[in-house]
Amino acid sequence: MRIQQLQYLEKIAATGSINEAAKQLYISQPSLSQAMKELEKEFNIQLFYRSRGGITLTDAGREFINYSRGVLDQVGLLEEHFGQGNVRKRVFSVSAQHYAFVVHAFVDLVREIGGDAYQFTLRETQTENVLNDVATLRSELGVIYLNPFNATVMRRLIAEKDLEFVPLFKALPHVFVGRDNPLTKKARLTLDDLRDYPYLSYEQGDTNSFYFAEEILSTLPHKKHIQISDRATIFNLMVGLNGYTISSGIISSELNDEKIVAIPLAVDDSMTLGYLQHRKMELSDTAERYLVMLKDHIRGYGFTVYGD
Repeated sequence: MRIQQLQYLEKIAATGSINEAAKQLYISQPSLSQAMKELEKEFNIQLFYRSRGGITLTDAGREFINYSRGVLDQVGLLEEHFGQGNVRKRVFSVSAQHYAFVVHAFVDLVREIGGDAYQFTLRETQTENVLNDVATLRSELGVIYLNPFNATVMRRLIAEKDLEFVPLFKALPHVFVGRDNPLTKKARLTLDDLRDYPYLSYEQGDTNSFYFAEEILSTLPHKKHIQISDRATIFNLMVGLNGYTISSGIISSELNDEKIVAIPLAVDDSMTLGYLQHRKMELSDTAERYLVMLKDHIRGYGFTVYGD
């Protein structure tokens, strides 16, 4: 076994493609494939499922890469302490639905431990992608919500992908609107109050199931409905079209320039927001530190974190 083979393995797991990994490593695809075959032969395991759609780690592959990352981390420490050349970059990635507290914690993490060399990734993405990113080790952590409507289906999918959902806090539904929206005149809203306003939701791609929706009450009919893909656009449509969406009530003045407000919604429902991790992977020190910062931001918005 060579350290280089472990570095190759990490790149393949991150990209999900032998071809793309070879490009980023500046080696030929046959050379990379041969290096992985030699590694599989040496340990008598199958690391990947290979298909036209790309590369997916097997259960044995996920367990193997957990140990190999520990080896690479130790190599990085040796290089940092004794070496004269390049130091191995800190690597961390998180995938999430669209939440301000996820972004704020990520910013704090980079500022605190990024240093001179790092490779961090924050993916605000569709719900199914969050699950798949963590399942394939593309991200160490994923942040989603569960509620009485989607919990049964989502927990089954989480278990099938060998993931674990760890609850962080419980939130009551709030309506997000622009500060000049007439709805801001009310301290509390009902579903009837929303009837004539454009409903904004995040699109969920080909798997556009109600269970993957980022917004609760996703099955309700709407006269006006606009789907968007990013948080900046949804805020712009709240301001420009008096649109609204339904979420946790956490709103960031730093990210939306105080143009958006959250108003409680009078419905008998709730959201449990939490993070996903792979059952067979131990979290890195970087991921553990990120969770500390994530919880600090949640508390800063006035919520009680489970376990406090």
